[in-house]
Amino acid sequence: MSNFDLQGIGMTSQRTRDRLVVRLREQGIVDEKILRHIASLPRHIFIDEALAHRAYEDTALPIGHNQTISQPFIVALMTQLLTEVPRKKVLEVGTGSGYQTALLARLCERVLSIERIKALMPKARERLSALSLRNIQMRHGDGYAGWPEHGPFDGILVTAAPPELPEQLLEQLVIGGRLIVPVGDGNEQDLRVIDRTEDGFVENVHDRVKFVPLLGGVTHR
Repeated sequence: MSNFDLQGIGMTSQRTRDRLVVRLREQGIVDEKILRHIASLPRHIFIDEALAHRAYEDTALPIGHNQTISQPFIVALMTQLLTEVPRKKVLEVGTGSGYQTALLARLCERVLSIERIKALMPKARERLSALSLRNIQMRHGDGYAGWPEHGPFDGILVTAAPPELPEQLLEQLVIGGRLIVPVGDGNEQDLRVIDRTEDGFVENVHDRVKFVPLLGGVTHR
C-alpha cells in the first residue's frame, strides 16, 4: 500500500491542475495528450509535504540535495519537443523526483532513467510504483555515460545542464533519434534539440532556460 494521496491535497486539487493546464496551453504547449496527462498526474506526491500546497504552481521547487522538480512548463515543453514523433525507448538523464519520468512513461513504451544521487532514488521508485507505472527501469549511475548496454535510444532527455554537449549521449541515439538537453553554465543555458540523421547531427537552439548543473560521477548517500 502506498502512503501517497493520489487523489489530491484537497477539494481544489483538480481545479488547480486544470488552471495549470490552461496556463501551459497559453504558453504554447499544444500537444493535448501531454496536457491531459499533466492534468491527471499528481505533482504533489513528487515534492515534500510542506510544499504540497504549491504543487500546481508553474514553478520549480526544491526536492533536497540541491536539486529541484522542474517548472511544469519546462517539463511539458521538453516532453513535447521529444515526442513530436513517437519514441518507443527513451533515456532520461536525471530521475530526480520522478515527475518527468512519470510523464514520459505515460507517453513512451519504455523509459530508462539514470540518477547520480542515490538518496533520491527510493522515493522516486515509491512514487512511480504508486502510480502503477511498470515500463520504467532505473539505475544509479553517471548520466554523462548514458546507458549504452540498453541503447541506442529513440530519444534522450537530460534534466540538468552540462557545460557542453555530452558526446557519449549523442552516440547512443538511433538514426532518427532526438536529444533534448539544456547546455551552458549556471547563468546562461540554452535548450537544445539535436536530431541524429544518416549524415550526422542537426542542432537547433530552442529557448533560454535555467537548470541545475549536470555533474559527473555518483553519490552513495
